Amino acid sequence: MNSSENINHLATALCKAQAAMGGAVKGSANSFYKSSYADLTSVIKAIKQPFADNDLSYTQFPISDENGIGVVTRLMHNSGQFIEMGYTLPIVKRDPQAAGSALTYARRYALQSMAGIPTADDDAESAVIRGDDKKNVISDAQLSALTDLLDSTNADVGKFCTHFQIESTKDLLALQFDQAIAALEAKASK
Repeated sequence: MNSSENINHLATALCKAQAAMGGAVKGSANSFYKSSYADLTSVIKAIKQPFADNDLSYTQFPISDENGIGVVTRLMHNSGQFIEMGYTLPIVKRDPQAAGSALTYARRYALQSMAGIPTADDDAESAVIRGDDKKNVISDAQLSALTDLLDSTNADVGKFCTHFQIESTKDLLALQFDQAIAALEAKASK
């Protein structure tokens, strides 16, 4: 994380903004997991007025590295004080659609985290630790959805597994599920 030398004005303003913010509204559906979640637009709507009322603003810049693609989110106060943090995600296929999906996902979660918006989505179900905590892998329902999507997109399962550094699709970590689905959905929409 990077920040200005002082963040006292920013911290005070963010505290006031958070007191005025509610959770982001769940208005989008995850068709493969049969759940709803708060999309990027809902997150922006939740912060827009409280940020404006407290002299706060933000910017998000796309970034990429050897591990994937994401954003740097900078939260700013009109005093010039700021905090910023980068957030990258792996992408299954390196094409514009997969990159766009990963960027939208990264923007949503980075902004929601930076602003301190209460999580009001249940697509984060994939992050829940299951079983005896040996390994945080996808559930049977997620594996079924992933397998169906891999089949319908004619994806190379070997390349998919190599990208996620797993031996089999059943070894995919729950935290990787949404990124994998987003990339495969982008491939399917071609």
